[in-house]
Amino acid sequence: MLEILYQDDYLVAINKPAGLLVHRSNIDRHETRFAVQLLRDQIGRHVFPVHRLDKPTSGILLFALNADVARQMMAVFVNGHVRKRYQAIVRGFVELKGSIDYPLQETLDRMSDRNAAEDKPAQAALTHFKCLARAEMPFVTKRHSTCRYSLVELVPETGRKHQLRRHMKHIFHPIVGDTTHGDGKQNAFFRTYLGSHQLLLTASDLHFPHPVSDALVSIHSPPDAEFVRVIEQLNWQTND
Repeated sequence: MLEILYQDDYLVAINKPAGLLVHRSNIDRHETRFAVQLLRDQIGRHVFPVHRLDKPTSGILLFALNADVARQMMAVFVNGHVRKRYQAIVRGFVELKGSIDYPLQETLDRMSDRNAAEDKPAQAALTHFKCLARAEMPFVTKRHSTCRYSLVELVPETGRKHQLRRHMKHIFHPIVGDTTHGDGKQNAFFRTYLGSHQLLLTASDLHFPHPVSDALVSIHSPPDAEFVRVIEQLNWQTND
């Protein structure tokens, strides 16, 4: 059963588990479970996803309950009226707060984007970040006597593909568990010593004007059990 975070006559939001695809994709042809299918069967209604959430990312995923509302909600996203917040564990000690203003070249998937143009110019991309806490583990690496990590809040102003993962890599603080844009040695450390095999990135908050009533909707999702388990194993120090 998917955890339902919000539902009315027009919209429903779930807490998507890490590793679950939103819908069927040529990239993962072997997969047989999808959020669209599971939610449809659970509530007995057709559902229409209105935004993306990468397969390894957990957290808030919003659906419309009919095609007209889906189009209206997509316009809310396109017009920049949606505020999204994420939490992530990243390598190293990040600054207390800052912004990453770094254009991103569109990344193409070999299967699903095989007909897309490969020479598109880089698109503007902006992410704000804030350090919530820092942790240091007594494990020696080739360069340092300890391993350092930060728990961060990430607020994207744009919605480019893999934006948060690519932006954190750009400032040399990749998200732990990212097998595409991350640090392989740190990922291996978390698998071996902490038993963590997932991307430590979760969509925690979503705020938007309702496409029908125009009332402000605020949805919060706590980190999943695996994210919490990892947090509890690290020696965190807050910035207070």
